[in-house]
Amino acid sequence: MFEQPPELGTAQLFAIALLIGALVGTEREKKKADTQRPSFAGIRTFMLLSEAGALSAWLATQTAMPLIFGVSLTGLLILIAAAYLLEKRADPASVGLTTELAALTVFLLGAAVMFGHAVVAVGLAVVNTSLLAFKDPLHGAVQKLGKEDIFAGLKLLIASFIVLPLLPHHPIDPWDALNPYKLWLLVVLISALSLIGYVSTRWLGSARGVAVTGLTGGLVSSTAVTLSISRESRTGFQPSKDDAYAAGVLIAWAVMFVRVLVMVLALNPTLIMPLLWPFGAMLLIDMGFAGWFYLRSLRDASHAPDTLGEVPLKNPFSLWSATKFGLLFAVVLLMVEITRRSFSMAGLVYVAVLAGTTDVDAITLSMADMARNVAQLPIAVQAVVAGVLSNTVVKAGLTVVLGSHGLARRVCAATLVMLLVGILALWLS
Repeated sequence: MFEQPPELGTAQLFAIALLIGALVGTEREKKKADTQRPSFAGIRTFMLLSEAGALSAWLATQTAMPLIFGVSLTGLLILIAAAYLLEKRADPASVGLTTELAALTVFLLGAAVMFGHAVVAVGLAVVNTSLLAFKDPLHGAVQKLGKEDIFAGLKLLIASFIVLPLLPHHPIDPWDALNPYKLWLLVVLISALSLIGYVSTRWLGSARGVAVTGLTGGLVSSTAVTLSISRESRTGFQPSKDDAYAAGVLIAWAVMFVRVLVMVLALNPTLIMPLLWPFGAMLLIDMGFAGWFYLRSLRDASHAPDTLGEVPLKNPFSLWSATKFGLLFAVVLLMVEITRRSFSMAGLVYVAVLAGTTDVDAITLSMADMARNVAQLPIAVQAVVAGVLSNTVVKAGLTVVLGSHGLARRVCAATLVMLLVGILALWLS
């Protein structure tokens, strides 16, 4: 009697396991060919390893003998150790374990398919292959990070997973405005967004054309970009570059508008739709002026924007900077709550204008939290827009005080139109 063919589902799972081995094995085979260095595993070996993992897991399941899988895994570990020692003897300069670990991973991924986790196994296979293929870009990105950047990341993790759980999760003030847990959570959120922007700037480089400088620098601090470009426009005074400088400033502001929307989306999605109309209108005006100034700067080859010097963007996360922002945020929360209790709701707009002169994030976060009460949604929208407009006016003032006359004239013209359009859009919404 012939043995009956396996079920279609089992055959498909074995096929998936083989494809996982082929995926990782293709990358390793290509790497072996490019480096011309000895390696114990290529595409065929990886396919067999994945099949061996799947087969041992299937047999262990069918026979209810987990020992089969354990023995197979032990045998593979012995084989990998022997292969590494032989490779090390043939090439003493070879100390990496990448291929060996990839082989172990493929074996386990093949087993995971047969244990009922095919989707996870395929996803991890894609991730692992990407990690292997993008070796040079990953190494280059790490080399661009300094010790301070690594320490900042570690501090952010400490603040998120050690400090945060220890804080009380209830109000501690007479006005029920300050919840230490929620306060620190929002501080961590802002720090994380800024840190991502800072790392992006380090990878891309900030000493590039003004458009790239405005884009990457705006992820960290649009105010810092405005200060830097304004000072350079005056110290290295060249009227032909004023269009390019204005484009860089306005691009950084555009990133600030998007950043505010991202924060609101993360904290209170119900606030997004009311904000889209005024913010969308201001963003279009901002980008319209930025694009116009940038194209004008490119009209003549002699007016092409040169690269800027390094924008002085410091790593945005430190315990002291996070604490300062937390204190500022606490003050804003208290002002908002006292105003809400003692004065008319319209008074919150004045608080937002005052807070916006120094920072947009604090008023945005406080309004996003307050707007969870649907009845207070309209005033929250007005306050966020008022805070952003106030901050924009302050940054325009920086170009007047620190920048060249040409830069100030262009930025102030764009600011005036943004103010009018923002107020009109808010009134019509």
